[in-house]
Order: sequence, then C-alpha cells, then structure tokens
Amino acid sequence: MRLFLALMPPPELRERLGELAEIAHARCGGRRMPDESLHLTLAFLGEVEEARAAELVEWVQGLTIPPGEWHLDCWGGFRRPGIVWVGAQAADPALSQLQGRLWSTLEPLGFGTRPTQFVPHVTLLRRAATLPLEYLPPIELSWFYNQLELIQSITDERGARYRRLAISQS
Repeated sequence: MRLFLALMPPPELRERLGELAEIAHARCGGRRMPDESLHLTLAFLGEVEEARAAELVEWVQGLTIPPGEWHLDCWGGFRRPGIVWVGAQAADPALSQLQGRLWSTLEPLGFGTRPTQFVPHVTLLRRAATLPLEYLPPIELSWFYNQLELIQSITDERGARYRRLAISQS
C-alpha cells in the first residue's frame, strides 16, 4: 500500500484552500485537487507491505507532535509536472524540525529515504497548462496543527483518493 505522513488542514482552512485552488484553476488550467485531498506531506513512504503498515499505525497512534502554526503567504510551482501550490516564503523551523524528527525514526527502520530538500507546500493543481503565479491574489493564512496522520493513497479508475489509517495524539 502507498503511504505518507501528513498534516491535514482543519475544515475552515481546507475550505479556504479550496477557494484558492478554484482561483488557480481558472488562471492556470490543469487538474484541481479535491478539497478532501489537500494536505501538507511531511514524509512520503511509498509502497509499504501490510505488516509494516501495521507497525506504522501503532507508531503514529503513540506519537505526540509539538503544536505549531504555519504561515502560508505565497504561491509556488514546480514546472515539471505543472504543480501549483501554496506555502511560505520563509523556511519554517518548526516544520523542518518535525519533518527531520520523523525521518530520524523512519529511515533507520527502512521506511524510505529522507529527501534532500523539504519544501513545505499544499498542492492545489496538477498538470497546470501555465504557471502565471504573479497574477494570483496575495495569500495570508495561518494553519494551526497539533496532529499528523498516516494516509494511504488509493488509485483506481476515479483517480487518487486518501484514507486515514492512523492519527497521532494531540
């Protein structure tokens, strides 16, 4: 099963992110991410066997993460493969520490490899035809978090959808 660890936005922020996705979609084209799929990936684990996934479920359920606040204030894009995202202009030390702490446990256990760079972002569009980010409106959002989730990505004829397998303590 394909797994990742993520922060999931609270409902009111998810709604606002969905509105930004609509604005970006009108300008850039591409495929808009459904509101229920909007998240911040902290660790992409890839394909994990069911027995190992059960270990992860238990680990995540016993995990406590420090509460934090992430300020989203910019648009960004990855030209290949046409991703439009929102994130922060400045690095966020708390998110970087959290991501590093997760990988410090996951990597020695064989759950993937720590990425060389961590760019915290929420993907709003995939396969955007153009990336005219300078024409998108200013962003000023705050995301308060105190839990992370273990998510399974399921791909079928309807596309990708996500299923929560575990949530950390708050």
